[in-house]
Amino acid sequence: MSSMQSNSSANVTFVRPATFFLNGFSNIPHAKYFYVFLSLVYVVTVLGNSFIMCIIYLARRLHTAKYIAVFHLAFSDLCGSSALIPKIIDTFLFGHHDVSYEVCFVSMFFVYHFMNLQSLTLLVLSYDRLIAICFPLHYHAIVTKPSMFLIIGVMWILSMAYFSVHVGLLNRLSICSSNVVNSYFCDYGPVCRLACNDNSLNLLMGKICFGFLICLPPILIIISYFCIALALLKIAHGVDRIKAIKTCTSHLILVAVFYLPILSNNIAAATTPIHPNARIINNSLTQIIPPMLNPIIYTLKTEEVMQSIKELYKRSKVNTISEKIMKFSVRN
Repeated sequence: MSSMQSNSSANVTFVRPATFFLNGFSNIPHAKYFYVFLSLVYVVTVLGNSFIMCIIYLARRLHTAKYIAVFHLAFSDLCGSSALIPKIIDTFLFGHHDVSYEVCFVSMFFVYHFMNLQSLTLLVLSYDRLIAICFPLHYHAIVTKPSMFLIIGVMWILSMAYFSVHVGLLNRLSICSSNVVNSYFCDYGPVCRLACNDNSLNLLMGKICFGFLICLPPILIIISYFCIALALLKIAHGVDRIKAIKTCTSHLILVAVFYLPILSNNIAAATTPIHPNARIINNSLTQIIPPMLNPIIYTLKTEEVMQSIKELYKRSKVNTISEKIMKFSVRN
């Protein structure tokens, strides 16, 4: 579907396509309705995450270490969706299936990088709850704004370094059999499978990526909540115990929404035969739905956020009334 460019070095011919052809939704009937759905999801994702970031920025009571992490989760959700959904719509709705070799790898880097940041931020929020409930007297000394900024900074450096290597290793592959990627974006596995030379290192990196970045964080989150459960059992008063549990509910829902679809999809793919169209739709939904739901869940399930929204609304109402009074007095 596109011309192949060959480069020879050290008696080995590396074939690199000028473009990749994305073939993900091409054979799905009535796919245009799905693209309309994707557009609506993206609009809700942008509005929801922008709203939660504005609330955190404007409300002084939310200027805490915990809400720095929540702000970062909203930012990662917004960037992750922006790296994926507009490109899907452009590719399949408007027929721009050909993606240049370089753009394909850049797109892959950002999709995986922001997905990883979402996963790690959920882990950081579980750490926040662990310290808050298990070590309440030391919480404000341990979980500080500088420490949270440091954790987020380290997350960015490690994630960018890892995925630079992860994606960069694809350059060693000779892609000579086909340039058709059977996915809805430049996905790592489908690109690897196009290689004609040894791709064992790349497949190993893919397994390491899945193990450390998808499986390890939920395991650590489960361990942290096991420790939290033990701490809750030691609380004598039932009312205090319920209050402590309520501070964890929104985070637990976010964890379930993010990890359960990814893990169940991968387990199902490994154990039962799945139609390629079903696999593509399931995988796409696991990436686009959590960023849309996260701000809604945090807004509705977190009392501090709801109180901040009410305070900001009252303040804006008072300011509007004051401005009207000022204008009226000036006229008179």
